[in-house]
Amino acid sequence: MEMNRIDEIMALYSSKLPIESISLIRQKLEKLDYNTAALYLSHLKDPMISLILSLTLGGLGVDRFYIGDAGIGVGKLLTCGGLYVWWIIDLFLIMDATRRKNMEIILAIP
Repeated sequence: MEMNRIDEIMALYSSKLPIESISLIRQKLEKLDYNTAALYLSHLKDPMISLILSLTLGGLGVDRFYIGDAGIGVGKLLTCGGLYVWWIIDLFLIMDATRRKNMEIILAIP
């Protein structure tokens, strides 16, 4: 893919990805055509949505289910967010966890 297309994609999706991995993401995108890259990147979760879910329904684990951490989501659901301690800690960690999960999607690109 040409560099201006990569820059365009990076501008659209940079808020959903860890900033320290930008060079690795660029290398992955160079190997793909635009449509394939757009298809993979359309599956990325928005960290702001996960924060809103964590604020409203985080005690039930909905935020973790949203990003694909079903095991942690079930744990939070069964313990009411770890008696709200886990929920409070997750308020600070959920956006970074979402970006890490999004990076796993990028790394899974063949």
